[in-house]
Amino acid sequence: MDERHNMRRTTLLALLCFLVNPAWAALTPEQALKNQPVTPFRIIGHIYYVGAADVASYLINTSDGLILLDGGFAETAPQIESNIVRLGFKLSDVKVLLNGHAHPDHAGGLAALKRDTGAKLYAMDAEVTPLEHNGQGTFYRGDRKLFDSIPVDRVLHDGDTVVLGGVTLTAHLTAGHTPGCTTWTMRAREGGNSYDVVFMCQLSLLDGQPLVHNAIYPRIAQDYERTFAVLGSMRCDVFLGEHGYMFGLQEKLRRLAAHPATNPFIDSAGCRRFIAKSRDEFEAALKAGAGTSAPGGQR
Repeated sequence: MDERHNMRRTTLLALLCFLVNPAWAALTPEQALKNQPVTPFRIIGHIYYVGAADVASYLINTSDGLILLDGGFAETAPQIESNIVRLGFKLSDVKVLLNGHAHPDHAGGLAALKRDTGAKLYAMDAEVTPLEHNGQGTFYRGDRKLFDSIPVDRVLHDGDTVVLGGVTLTAHLTAGHTPGCTTWTMRAREGGNSYDVVFMCQLSLLDGQPLVHNAIYPRIAQDYERTFAVLGSMRCDVFLGEHGYMFGLQEKLRRLAAHPATNPFIDSAGCRRFIAKSRDEFEAALKAGAGTSAPGGQR
């Protein structure tokens, strides 16, 4: 079975998996909806979707093993592991774990995934403290445990690359949502063409995190401004993100099922629209002197 046919088949199955299942006990109803199972499918080239209905996770196949980007909630980890196996890979094939930022809906599953795969975790320097201290530090100064601590094996800085089996991912610091929010880029080939792929870190503003006079994160507004400049200059053929809502995951799956010869994830225009919309909402919040709105329509 060729990869294009396999992509069509798995995508059609993915549509069926947006049906509601019993919520995970540890999640709120809103979180449980984001964590509904999705059948894994190939996006483009050797990039696969292995996440849930809204909390995203990506698998990149290389000649020397697998790279896994983001771990979802703690409750998402079993889904991710099952999805990896359903695609025909072994958990032990995962050699590198990457993270966009250290919030529970993206880092919560990393401890289990690291334990079960034996992979090394690489993360941006500003995210190391919360990753290694149950989510505490930098953006969160409370004493509540947000997720299990995960030791970081390699500390990354803006512009660093991760290379495995001929695949190169570049880490771009796109801070604001958190001080170390990391957007990842790589190139993928499909049908003789090469595409710039962007795994965009979240851009939404958090409740209780004002853009002015923020004692916990004094540079938050400046970081967002720099981030929008960085993203605005970035080549973006294939638009992906940490949440499905960012790049219209469910709608694109429906479109792909209806028109399997066209890949809707190749979406430069959608990428630009999302950046522009998020920037406009950030600027409106900054002008109002508040930081409680949610660019892109989500928190």
